[in-house]
Amino acid sequence: MFPSLFISHGSPMLALEPGESGPALKRLAAELPRPKAIVIVSAHWESNELRVNGNPQPETWHDFGGFPAALFAVQYPAPGLPEMTRRVLDMLAAADLPAQVDTRRPFDHGVWVPLSLMYPQADIPIVQVSLPSRMGPALQTRVGLALNRLREEEVLVIGSGSITHNLRELDWHSGPESVEPWALAFRDWMVEKLAANDEEALHDYRRQAPNAVRNHPTDEHLLPLYFARGAGGAFSISHQGFTMGALGMDIYRFG
Repeated sequence: MFPSLFISHGSPMLALEPGESGPALKRLAAELPRPKAIVIVSAHWESNELRVNGNPQPETWHDFGGFPAALFAVQYPAPGLPEMTRRVLDMLAAADLPAQVDTRRPFDHGVWVPLSLMYPQADIPIVQVSLPSRMGPALQTRVGLALNRLREEEVLVIGSGSITHNLRELDWHSGPESVEPWALAFRDWMVEKLAANDEEALHDYRRQAPNAVRNHPTDEHLLPLYFARGAGGAFSISHQGFTMGALGMDIYRFG
């Protein structure tokens, strides 16, 4: 059975400057059997209701600005998979989580940046599920649980976000050895609660975790973690690290 993964995708520049995360993602992909498909939730497809990408050939969306031209030239032409879209819709409906199809959605950078490092050939079909971010962690746990049987069908389930994400407090010139204490304390609290499988505390992280709002002024980058956890099994750490002082680059495995 496949695990589910939570990947901190960092800056879009990860695609060109993979740092320590790139080799970690490459190793992780090499350790796993080749998946038949990937089902992914990204922090960058926020929605009011659940939606599932039914686009058979999504474009590579450079949904950012201010980066070098070389990054805008990157393409990730992985196909969609309409039959997997239908499977996901059916599984969500069975869990009383009705969703709509989006036939025009491109791949945002939360999808193609980490996957370009894991599967650079772009030949594994991808189906993206949206993130109704205003509904919080509990919904993402439910969505993950609804789709956990996909792991038995050789499908890799991924949540793509960031374990910490306060862009206003980053030091864009600091290296991986420099870590802000407030970011480290939050990351370590999350790891402790994940290891203990303390769902009540995890769902209430904004009140209980140290420096929660400082690390996540809005929580769309943490919510994919709950999707991956809901879809998976036992928690383990595949990679840990920080960049730019406070941007957590952790990768977690569930199952």
